[in-house]
Amino acid sequence: MKRYPVSAERTIQIVKPQRNVAGIALGVALFAMLTAVGAYVRIPLPFTPVPITMQVMFVLLCGAALGPVYGTMAQALYVFIGILGLPAFSALGGGFSYFLGPTGGYIFGFVVAQVVVGSIISKRGSENASFLRVCLAMAAGLAVIHLFGALHLKTFLSASWTVTLSAGFIPFIFIDALKAASAVCAFMLFRDKLRYLCS
Repeated sequence: MKRYPVSAERTIQIVKPQRNVAGIALGVALFAMLTAVGAYVRIPLPFTPVPITMQVMFVLLCGAALGPVYGTMAQALYVFIGILGLPAFSALGGGFSYFLGPTGGYIFGFVVAQVVVGSIISKRGSENASFLRVCLAMAAGLAVIHLFGALHLKTFLSASWTVTLSAGFIPFIFIDALKAASAVCAFMLFRDKLRYLCS
């Protein structure tokens, strides 16, 4: 049987998809883990059932680094781990019943925010996204997280919008803006490395 030589270019084309799959899988697992770790940095507040955590920063960075599809996969993996009963949620929480608590809406918002953040940034390619576009993406993602969080919290508290926003939004505006700004800076500084890891 006659054998034809395989060029270096064709060899790279064959090997590259395998490296991409591994990189994407690593990126998905990494951000699912970081989101869980962020839940352990927890500061309870006496006037609201919603604590301060570091999750928002990792969630926003996840969508920017992985894009809408793989970012959603990462957050879905995080949710799945928590549903299995592992202590992935704040206060070492786990199990499906956690979603019925005061912070269940925020966790669901983590997943939806990936579509928003990833779509805005990847519209022109993550490597070409301007600083303003990244800021817009992070702000939009943060708005989605708080929207879903507030909708669920209002039902949980059976309270007016004034009470709900006082408990689940107003106390967190400044601190979450700092988290979003940190996510913007981290992405702008390390997006080349993140793109190599997750692509």
